[in-house]
Amino acid sequence: MGNIHFIPDRNRIDESVALAEKYNACFEYNDFSKPDVYTDEAKCDELVKFYKSLDRDRKKDTLHGAFLDVTVHSTDEQIRQISMLRVKKSLDIARELGIRGVVFHTNFIPNFRLGYYRDFWLEQNVDFFTKMCTEYSDLEIFIENMFDEDYDMILNLASQMNNVGNFGICLDYAHASSFGNNAKEWFINLFPYITHIHINDNDLYDDLHLQIGKGKIDWKEFFRIKSELKYDSSILIEVKEIEEQEASIKYLMDNGLI
Repeated sequence: MGNIHFIPDRNRIDESVALAEKYNACFEYNDFSKPDVYTDEAKCDELVKFYKSLDRDRKKDTLHGAFLDVTVHSTDEQIRQISMLRVKKSLDIARELGIRGVVFHTNFIPNFRLGYYRDFWLEQNVDFFTKMCTEYSDLEIFIENMFDEDYDMILNLASQMNNVGNFGICLDYAHASSFGNNAKEWFINLFPYITHIHINDNDLYDDLHLQIGKGKIDWKEFFRIKSELKYDSSILIEVKEIEEQEASIKYLMDNGLI
């Protein structure tokens, strides 16, 4: 089960490590996803040292990079520059940890349908993330759908960066189920570019991050598509409580899905 990821709980780290060992799973660090941590260098250093001190192999781990208020496509130069600095800092932390890669969000405003906004979003993201993939060639960079109502923009981004070997899509199946309406189509159409997946459950409306099996997402359909497409890369079970992480695994196992 080595392609499964969990979010480690620093306050219960021995249990998180034990759970990862039990299921041969990896970590996806969420400690660096919010802006406030980047304003405190000492805190960042402390977190990095903490995770490096654990007696475990980190090479396949991933990290959720800064995403709140990060808009590398902003038309405001100052906002764009600080957003780029946040992305670079996330990548620097990942490099220091010696992990596989970093997840960032599209941060695309889905109902802002003016052509110039969409064109600029695409142009800026292609340019910036191509540069980041070159500068951080030892890391993978994943772009995750968030509130996106359709997959056109992220598909355009991935197709234009098709020749960038360390760039890929992180499909958040729960987001696609609630905001994108038809998650099956997302999976099928984005599949050539998907290199990481996030899963959790919801009511098909709000992003609830429920334990797998506690919401309305059709997991049999998800794993049927996964099998048909022969997707065999990593999947994060994106729930935070250790008990819910293990219960999600058991639900999937009990239903013959993994």
